[in-house]
Amino acid sequence: MESQKAKRKVNEGSERNEGSKSAERAALYGMLIALGFIFSYIENLIPINLGVPGVKLGLANLVTVTGLYTIGAAGAAAVNLVRVILVGLTFGNLFSMVYSMAGAALSLLLMVLCKKKEWFSPVGVSIVGGVGHNVGQLAVAAAVVENAAVFSYLPLLLIAGTIAGTVIGILGGMVVTRIGKMITGRNSG
Repeated sequence: MESQKAKRKVNEGSERNEGSKSAERAALYGMLIALGFIFSYIENLIPINLGVPGVKLGLANLVTVTGLYTIGAAGAAAVNLVRVILVGLTFGNLFSMVYSMAGAALSLLLMVLCKKKEWFSPVGVSIVGGVGHNVGQLAVAAAVVENAAVFSYLPLLLIAGTIAGTVIGILGGMVVTRIGKMITGRNSG
């Protein structure tokens, strides 16, 4: 009888602990989505005119890089998906969502591959993500207008993606170093 009560207490404590971890994970994902949303908003306020449509700072990619190194690929994908939908509904339209989703998906796929294969540091992974984002958006643009001439923008977009990816990678590495252990420690086990 006594051992059954003890087992029940252990199970109840374990269930509460799992509920607490689940709540912490939900709060963390919510904070990352909100941060990505805010960065996207700030990015929309900063006009960059290099003669090529779609050149941006890539601030929201900071959340993606940080998420990839702290909560993993699946968590980063979930945060990215929700952020792109919310930003598209708030600041854009269906087309902007499609372009953003294509860029975000290719970017994350390439970053996950590079991180998993350990080909690059977080800076290199971020550069690949920045370039991948631009290539994904150009591929959608070429399909929409049914003309490959949009790839004439690729050289400038590769340069912009490399510069933005470098800056975001450096910042992301700093963020991961400072908060990564705390986040991964709370989400493990």
